[in-house]
Amino acid sequence: MDKLWVRRRWFDFRQGHSYYLIFLLSLGNFILISHRLLIERIPILDEIMGNLGIFSILFIFLYIPVAIIIGRWHRKSQLKIDLDVTLRQNPLFAKMIRVLLDAQTGEASKEELADFRRVLKQIEDGKELN
Repeated sequence: MDKLWVRRRWFDFRQGHSYYLIFLLSLGNFILISHRLLIERIPILDEIMGNLGIFSILFIFLYIPVAIIIGRWHRKSQLKIDLDVTLRQNPLFAKMIRVLLDAQTGEASKEELADFRRVLKQIEDGKELN
Protein backbone atom coordinates (compact mmCIF):
# COMPACT_ATOMS: atom_id res chain seq x y z
CA MET A 1 0.00 0.00 0.00
CA ASP A 2 1.20 3.50 -0.81
CA LYS A 3 2.40 5.42 2.28
CA LEU A 4 0.89 8.64 0.97
CA TRP A 5 -2.51 6.96 0.53
CA VAL A 6 -2.42 5.70 4.13
CA ARG A 7 -1.41 9.11 5.46
CA ARG A 8 -4.21 10.81 3.54
CA ARG A 9 -6.77 8.33 4.91
CA TRP A 10 -5.41 9.01 8.41
CA PHE A 11 -5.87 12.75 7.78
CA ASP A 12 -9.41 12.15 6.43
CA PHE A 13 -10.22 10.05 9.50
CA ARG A 14 -9.05 12.78 11.89
CA GLN A 15 -10.99 15.46 10.01
CA GLY A 16 -14.21 13.43 9.93
CA HIS A 17 -13.81 12.42 13.55
CA SER A 18 -12.99 15.83 15.00
CA TYR A 19 -15.09 18.10 12.80
CA TYR A 20 -18.23 16.02 12.44
CA LEU A 21 -18.61 12.95 14.64
CA ILE A 22 -17.21 14.34 17.88
CA PHE A 23 -18.99 17.63 17.20
CA LEU A 24 -22.35 15.84 17.05
CA LEU A 25 -21.55 13.67 20.07
CA SER A 26 -20.40 16.62 22.16
CA LEU A 27 -23.45 18.69 21.17
CA GLY A 28 -25.74 15.82 22.17
CA ASN A 29 -23.82 15.39 25.41
CA PHE A 30 -24.06 19.12 26.11
CA ILE A 31 -27.84 19.04 25.57
CA LEU A 32 -28.28 16.03 27.87
CA ILE A 33 -26.11 17.49 30.64
CA SER A 34 -27.81 20.90 30.38
CA HIS A 35 -31.22 19.27 30.62
CA ARG A 36 -30.21 17.14 33.58
CA LEU A 37 -28.43 19.87 35.56
CA LEU A 38 -30.54 22.89 34.62
CA ILE A 39 -34.06 21.87 33.66
CA GLU A 40 -34.67 18.86 35.91
CA ARG A 41 -33.41 20.64 39.04
CA ILE A 42 -35.55 23.77 38.69
CA PRO A 43 -39.24 22.85 39.12
CA ILE A 44 -40.71 25.68 37.04
CA LEU A 45 -38.36 24.93 34.12
CA ASP A 46 -39.06 21.22 34.50
CA GLU A 47 -42.79 21.89 34.10
CA ILE A 48 -42.22 23.94 30.94
CA MET A 49 -39.42 21.94 29.30
CA GLY A 50 -39.33 18.66 31.21
CA ASN A 51 -39.57 16.69 27.99
CA LEU A 52 -36.07 16.18 26.59
CA GLY A 53 -37.32 16.39 23.00
CA ILE A 54 -38.94 19.78 23.52
CA PHE A 55 -35.87 21.05 25.36
CA SER A 56 -33.60 19.79 22.56
CA ILE A 57 -35.61 21.57 19.87
CA LEU A 58 -35.72 24.84 21.83
CA PHE A 59 -32.05 24.53 22.68
CA ILE A 60 -31.04 23.99 19.05
CA PHE A 61 -33.22 26.89 17.83
CA LEU A 62 -31.46 29.19 20.30
CA TYR A 63 -27.99 27.66 20.16
CA ILE A 64 -27.50 27.70 16.38
CA PRO A 65 -28.02 31.48 15.90
CA VAL A 66 -25.77 32.26 18.88
CA ALA A 67 -23.08 29.93 17.50
CA ILE A 68 -23.38 31.57 14.07
CA ILE A 69 -22.96 35.04 15.58
CA ILE A 70 -19.90 33.92 17.55
CA GLY A 71 -18.47 32.13 14.50
CA ARG A 72 -18.93 35.23 12.36
CA TRP A 73 -17.23 37.37 15.02
CA HIS A 74 -14.34 34.87 15.12
CA ARG A 75 -13.99 34.91 11.34
CA LYS A 76 -14.08 38.72 11.18
CA SER A 77 -11.78 39.47 14.13
CA GLN A 78 -9.80 36.43 15.27
CA LEU A 79 -9.12 34.38 12.13
CA LYS A 80 -6.41 36.77 10.95
CA ILE A 81 -4.60 36.29 14.25
CA ASP A 82 -5.01 32.50 14.11
CA LEU A 83 -3.58 32.36 10.58
CA ASP A 84 -0.75 34.73 11.46
CA VAL A 85 0.33 32.58 14.40
CA THR A 86 0.04 29.38 12.33
CA LEU A 87 2.01 30.75 9.38
CA ARG A 88 4.76 32.11 11.62
CA GLN A 89 5.34 28.56 12.87
CA ASN A 90 5.58 27.05 9.36
CA PRO A 91 9.21 27.03 8.12
CA LEU A 92 8.26 25.74 4.65
CA PHE A 93 5.87 28.65 4.14
CA ALA A 94 8.51 31.12 5.36
CA LYS A 95 11.11 29.69 2.96
CA MET A 96 8.71 29.81 0.03
CA ILE A 97 7.80 33.44 0.68
CA ARG A 98 11.49 34.35 1.10
CA VAL A 99 12.38 32.68 -2.21
CA LEU A 100 9.50 34.52 -3.91
CA LEU A 101 10.78 37.80 -2.49
CA ASP A 102 14.36 36.98 -3.48
CA ALA A 103 13.22 36.03 -6.98
CA GLN A 104 11.35 39.31 -7.30
CA THR A 105 14.40 41.31 -6.19
CA GLY A 106 16.89 39.19 -8.15
CA GLU A 107 18.62 37.76 -5.07
CA ALA A 108 17.44 34.13 -5.38
CA SER A 109 19.93 31.59 -6.65
CA LYS A 110 19.05 29.22 -9.49
CA GLU A 111 19.24 26.33 -7.01
CA GLU A 112 16.73 27.97 -4.67
CA LEU A 113 14.34 28.64 -7.54
CA ALA A 114 14.70 25.06 -8.81
CA ASP A 115 14.07 23.70 -5.30
CA PHE A 116 11.05 26.00 -4.95
CA ARG A 117 9.64 24.79 -8.27
CA ARG A 118 10.23 21.16 -7.25
CA VAL A 119 8.32 21.60 -3.98
CA LEU A 120 5.43 23.37 -5.71
CA LYS A 121 5.28 20.62 -8.35
CA GLN A 122 5.18 17.95 -5.63
CA ILE A 123 2.30 19.79 -3.96
CA GLU A 124 0.45 20.11 -7.28
CA ASP A 125 0.93 16.42 -8.05
CA GLY A 126 -0.14 15.35 -4.56
CA LYS A 127 3.21 13.73 -3.88
CA GLU A 128 4.89 13.49 -0.52
CA LEU A 129 7.32 16.34 0.10
CA ASN A 130 10.94 15.35 0.53
